[in-house]
Amino acid sequence: MPKVQIKDLLENFNLTLVAGDDGIHREIITSDISRPGIEMTGYFRYYPRERLQLIGKTEMAYYLELTEEQKKDRVEKLCTDVTPGIVVSRGMDIPAVMIEAANESGVPILKSPRQTTRVISRLTNYLETAFAPTTAIHGVLVDINGVGVLISGQSGVGKSETALELVKRGHRLVADDNVEIRQEDYDTLIGNSPPLIEHLLEIRGLGIINVMTLFGAGAVRSYKKISLIVNLELWDQKKQYDRLGLEEETMKIMDVHLPKATIPVRPGRNLAVIIEVAAMNFRLKRMGVNTAQEFSDQLTTMIEREEKDKFE
Repeated sequence: MPKVQIKDLLENFNLTLVAGDDGIHREIITSDISRPGIEMTGYFRYYPRERLQLIGKTEMAYYLELTEEQKKDRVEKLCTDVTPGIVVSRGMDIPAVMIEAANESGVPILKSPRQTTRVISRLTNYLETAFAPTTAIHGVLVDINGVGVLISGQSGVGKSETALELVKRGHRLVADDNVEIRQEDYDTLIGNSPPLIEHLLEIRGLGIINVMTLFGAGAVRSYKKISLIVNLELWDQKKQYDRLGLEEETMKIMDVHLPKATIPVRPGRNLAVIIEVAAMNFRLKRMGVNTAQEFSDQLTTMIEREEKDKFE
C-alpha cells in the first residue's frame, strides 16, 4: 500500500501550512475527502475522522456565526488523533480558535487560494492515483496511433524486436520487459515503465539501447492507458486460429477485462505491421465499424437469398 503524508500535499500543491506543524507526517489512508458541514452543527455521530477534511466557504460562514464556546467545541471534535489534516479553500482567514486547537492536537491546517471544487478535484485525483491498486506484467507497452497496446508472450518470442520495428514506423515506446500497471478507475488501466529501465529496449544479440537517444523524444511516452492486449505465440499447426475475427477474446488484469488478440509467430510474418493493423482495427470497432461482423452478415444474407431462390 503506498504511503501518502500531509507533507506530500505541501510539496505537490499550492498549499500553505498555517497550523499543526507537528502533524505534517500524518498519513492519509483514503482518497475520500470530507466536507464537515453537518459536523459544524454539532452532529459527530458519523464523522469520518480518518478522511482529509475540507472547509469551504459554506462551512466557514456557518462556523463564524457560532458562539466562542461552540467554535471551540466543534474544532476540538474535528481535530482527532487520526484526522490527517484540514484544508481551508479560497484563501479564507482562519480563526485563532481553530489554529489553537490544531496546534494542540497536532492536526495540520493547510490553506489553498483555489476554489473549493477545484481543490477537491485536484486532491481527489492525486489521492486516487496514489492509492490505485498496482501490478506488474512481463511484456512491452507501445502507443500505436493513440491505442495503448500491451504485447505479451513467452520470453524470446520477439516482443522487443517487434516494438523496435513499431518505433521505427513512428509509434512510441512506453515500457519494455516489465510493465507496471495501476488501476485508476473501475475500467481504466495505466501502464508505465520502472524508472531504472525507462526508454530502454533489450534486443538479443545487440544489447540494451536507449530509444529516446536514438529516435528522439517523440519516440517515447512515460505512461499510457492500456486498451488492447496482443499475445504473441509460436505457430502451432495443430491449433485452430481465428481467421475471421469474430471471436472476441479477453484477458483480465486486476478488475478490468481487456480485449485480447493472439497472433501466431512464424518466419515471414511482419509482426509490426500486423499489430499496427490490429490497433487500427480496434479503433474502428470502437467507432462502430466491425468488418468481420459485416462480412458475416453479408455472407449469411447471400446464403439465405440463394436458398430462397432454390425453393422458388
